[in-house]
Amino acid sequence: MTGYERFLESESILDILFLDTVHHPRPPRLRGPDSACSNGDCRPIPPLDLSPLAMTAPIKIAHLWKVLRTLSRDVRDGFMEISRHSLALIGLVVVAILLTFMARPGLQMNVNDRLMSWLEMRQAGSLESPSPNDANYRATATSLKGLSKEQLAVTYWLSRRYRVSPEPLAALVTEAWSVGERSQIPPSLILAIMAIESKFNPFTAGTQGAMGLMQIDPTAHVAALAPFGGRLAVFDPLTNLRVGTRHLQDLILQSETMHEALRQYATSSGQSEEGLYVERVLNEQKLLEKLI
Repeated sequence: MTGYERFLESESILDILFLDTVHHPRPPRLRGPDSACSNGDCRPIPPLDLSPLAMTAPIKIAHLWKVLRTLSRDVRDGFMEISRHSLALIGLVVVAILLTFMARPGLQMNVNDRLMSWLEMRQAGSLESPSPNDANYRATATSLKGLSKEQLAVTYWLSRRYRVSPEPLAALVTEAWSVGERSQIPPSLILAIMAIESKFNPFTAGTQGAMGLMQIDPTAHVAALAPFGGRLAVFDPLTNLRVGTRHLQDLILQSETMHEALRQYATSSGQSEEGLYVERVLNEQKLLEKLI
């Protein structure tokens, strides 16, 4: 009898595919009376001898593939879970910071002061060291070519109104736009306060010790003036503008309304009539807003 005939008489195909690692053959089947026997010898036909390694190879590959799929699925699910928890943690931290700032306005002012000081120091550090004979650097003036349309309109209007050369005003207008963007204060309000306080004269001195464009008291703002050179820096137009804007920002954060903040600013600069001062500043701001 051929090997193929012995294979058909042995185990079924499904039994062969799912054998265990250790082969346990079933008892051999006996031939029936109708089977053809040579010389009347109907001995049992032994099962087909298959190698255990060859039979278990497909099972091992299928098992390995299943393990890899499970591992990849677990890694993906773990990554998604970590990402979800990380985003939730970041959200909680942001909410906690906002609640802390709302509960403690003083902390918010300190953070704003430190941030503005850091930005100003970085801006100053990025500038090249000027030559001692460079008059262009020592002068607080700038070309009108780099101004935007709104800045140019404001510069010319202030120049005609207060009889100040456009180039120095252009430097102040540009700085008011830059500082206002960082402090979230309208540049028109900054310029309006300078107009009422000093009429854009950087050497103006008040009756109660306030000095410069925005009438800053150098004694009360020693710490703010220190990074810019100390007390005499109050006469530098750009330094006075920066320190005055920071002082205004602190008052806005402490006050419930803009009117109250301007009243406090009037008191600190030595203004005698606070109500009239607030009205003049707001009217000046409205005129400037029409140009923007």
